[in-house]
Amino acid sequence: MANFVQSPCDEAVIHAGVATVPCAKSSVPWILAATILGSSMAFIDGTVVNVALPALQRSLHASVVDLQWVVEAYALLLASFLLVGGSLGDHYGRRRIFTIGVVLFSAASLWCGFATSIGQLILARAVQGAGGALLVPGSLAIISASFTDQDRGHAIGVWSGFTAITAAIGPVLGGWLIERISWRAVFFINLPLGLIVLLISFSCVPESRDENDERLDWLGAALATIGLTLLVYGLIESSRLGFGHPAVLAALITGGFTLVLFFYWEARARNPMLPLTLFRSHDFTGANLLTFFLYSALGGTLFFLPLNLIQVQGYTATAAGAALLPFILIMFLLSRWSGGLVTTYGAKLPLVVGPIISAAGFALFAVPGVGGDYWSKFFPAIVVLGLGMALSVAPLTTTVMNAVPANRVGIASGINNAVSRTAALLAIATLGIVMLHVFNRSIDSRLSRLEVSAEVQHSLADQRINLAAAALPQDLEPSMRQVLKQAIDESFVNGFRRVMLVGAALALASGITSLLLINSDAKSFQHR
Repeated sequence: MANFVQSPCDEAVIHAGVATVPCAKSSVPWILAATILGSSMAFIDGTVVNVALPALQRSLHASVVDLQWVVEAYALLLASFLLVGGSLGDHYGRRRIFTIGVVLFSAASLWCGFATSIGQLILARAVQGAGGALLVPGSLAIISASFTDQDRGHAIGVWSGFTAITAAIGPVLGGWLIERISWRAVFFINLPLGLIVLLISFSCVPESRDENDERLDWLGAALATIGLTLLVYGLIESSRLGFGHPAVLAALITGGFTLVLFFYWEARARNPMLPLTLFRSHDFTGANLLTFFLYSALGGTLFFLPLNLIQVQGYTATAAGAALLPFILIMFLLSRWSGGLVTTYGAKLPLVVGPIISAAGFALFAVPGVGGDYWSKFFPAIVVLGLGMALSVAPLTTTVMNAVPANRVGIASGINNAVSRTAALLAIATLGIVMLHVFNRSIDSRLSRLEVSAEVQHSLADQRINLAAAALPQDLEPSMRQVLKQAIDESFVNGFRRVMLVGAALALASGITSLLLINSDAKSFQHR
């Protein structure tokens, strides 16, 4: 997923488990090593791919719509099968499903690295997402099942610390690999990690499972996947084909109908992957609506940030990867502190103030123009956004965990995690429409004021779908080339500003949701 911050409730999934096979002390470091490296594969992939987008766009002659699919294909399969992936581990063995996820993710990474066309890369990314849907919940479930209540807190601390480090290192390492080797190396780094995880898992990680008769909700997972796929296809391809195109209309209508069927089925299924009864709690409903709005803003806007930094501002891939380091460090340093605010003030205050600060951060991203200096233009926005998200994520996790009965915490945490990923999935598709609309309107306005030949205008019309990576005709005079490049860059910045303002509005909507639905009583959020 275009993911520079871990999804909410990752740690809650660990807290929710019951130790079924407490591990021997000699196995502790190996279990932690396997789960940390396994999680890191998905976290690194989620952060470095965005930095690699400009490079693979050049290499594979991809449009921005193609780049959206590179990110969305992964996020789609991950979001759709995340809850089923956790259930598979409970039924068939957590280590078994985890290692299958590692193998699938590694094989798909190899395919990504050797892809010779954008279509191959998109298919490989989809397979990666399926592997991630087994790998991510599997790594958390192994920690949950392998440690007793007394030891689990330490294990969570170690896991959180190291995964935060990988999230910080990932974009910088990815940028360096892109500059020194190739964007393909970003995917190849998963192979040695996967091999190490498999060796440790088979030799040191104990197997565990829940012995129960409940069936998996395969129909629910299929309906969710089909519905989201059609909806995302319609939204993304509308930028290329237009909303009036029969394929786009059919996809949007059929996708919406399929998602209605999904909710109808989930309300009646014996063992639903999405128990709708949990939403009877105002706190749970409010927390998930807040998650949807806030992570829509985060995932949708940060998809375009590396494109801006590299293609318009002229940053190297390494510098673009390092640009969000302050954001990640603020999240890491302040999240534990913000979680403690719930005990003192309740969840409502931080979950109103945090999104408002985040909205200010998104709005600050609308300030820089072409040639904006990092420290005076981008750095303040990144710091403010980091403060807002740090204030929001830990109280959000606590709210989800305390909004449902203790025996439903695991599924509630998984739902919230899936909501955050689905939100980013839909936001990237939707904000892509906003970006292209503003870009086209802006470039039309600028071209009308320039003396540009019909041939050049026709060439630019074919290239608009590439946004800032639009290729100019080779035979242009240097002065005209510079003028047109400036017009393209300024048009991209106009679209980027609009996207960031939409992100600010979504963040404000999440704060309003908290104000209206989240319980303000601090005592009700004490650990039960």
